[in-house]
Amino acid sequence: MSDTKAALNNPIYPVMIAIGVAHLINDTMQSVVPAMFPLLERDLGLSFTELGIISFVLNMFSSALQPVVGFVSDKKPMPFALPIGMMSAFVGLLLLVLAESYWLILISVLFLGFGSAVFHPEGSRVSFMSAGNKRGLAQSIYQVGGNSGQALAPLISAFILDVYGQHGEAIVLLLATIGIALLLQISRWYIRQLEAEKSQQKKKKILISSLPPLTKKQVGIALGLLLTIIFARSFYTTNITNFYVFYLMDHYDLNLKTGQVFIFIFMAFGVLGTFFGGSLSDRIGRKNVIILSVVGPLPFCLLLPYMPIWVVLIFLIIIGTLIMISFSVTVVYAQELVPSKIGTMAGLTTGFAFGMGAIGAVVIGFLLDKIGIETTIQIVSVLPILLIVAFFLPKDKVEKTA
Repeated sequence: MSDTKAALNNPIYPVMIAIGVAHLINDTMQSVVPAMFPLLERDLGLSFTELGIISFVLNMFSSALQPVVGFVSDKKPMPFALPIGMMSAFVGLLLLVLAESYWLILISVLFLGFGSAVFHPEGSRVSFMSAGNKRGLAQSIYQVGGNSGQALAPLISAFILDVYGQHGEAIVLLLATIGIALLLQISRWYIRQLEAEKSQQKKKKILISSLPPLTKKQVGIALGLLLTIIFARSFYTTNITNFYVFYLMDHYDLNLKTGQVFIFIFMAFGVLGTFFGGSLSDRIGRKNVIILSVVGPLPFCLLLPYMPIWVVLIFLIIIGTLIMISFSVTVVYAQELVPSKIGTMAGLTTGFAFGMGAIGAVVIGFLLDKIGIETTIQIVSVLPILLIVAFFLPKDKVEKTA
């Protein structure tokens, strides 16, 4: 990683890619937990509600801490928080490998949640610092790393955990070790970048927003709309990634491996959408991309529960690609709404997404136990209608780049 001086308009691609790889490793470790759900339901006899509580503890702990970490790091950046966060996740994963009781699983996911809470706001800050005039692209590369890690989870479940059981998670510990070493290097670059910025105090981290001047009330309303979008998207994607495999097994009589491959395909195309969404937003604007992610997948989400299996795969590809186009864009849009609070906005948006996923896991798990798989999937399929609030977001202007 070369030593670079702060340059407002020059992207630093090696750092962009490195923090994206670190994000992949971080989210792979965290995604191992929902990947275990079919095994935990089968081997430990856990109910859907108990599985939902595991996901709730993991994601809600991370959700509550992320805005706090972002707020603190806006005042005092914490470069070495990055490797420390991954060390915590390493401990959590190790405990998960050894866990033989429900309560030890809950304790292990607390460590994983803490590691994720520390990593995400600071990781997003590193992405922003390396972006130059390519904010959408930089955030996409960062989020693609995380989404790729999440997409690996179904494959880990199908081809490692299903074969080796819970102890198969130990393979992911090797990834964690690599991640810690990589983040130590990124932290050193981060420190050098902060020192370079100190010599340019007048140009210090003032984000030039693509949004028009807004009053505090307008900013508050826009943030509320943005969080509504994140809520609906997170609830829906949590349903697909955590529980839809049970619907595939029950309704279509698929086996676990095939069902997890379907989920992997959904998430893999989500990665593709995330990557193109950020760079597309640099060209056509943040709001336009967010609207595309609403209008495009909505009819497919509504119809998915009623399709034959060969159509389901096509619909999952379309939904995964389009609904995730706005994933990185919503983070950048929030940062441009409040340009003086880069870390806080990253922590708020990603933390809120984690929190809504956590609540969604418990609610969906409870519904699955009470009213059955088929009815629950049909109810959740209507939720993306809430995404239409995107039309009321303030319009941003597209930056002209040479």
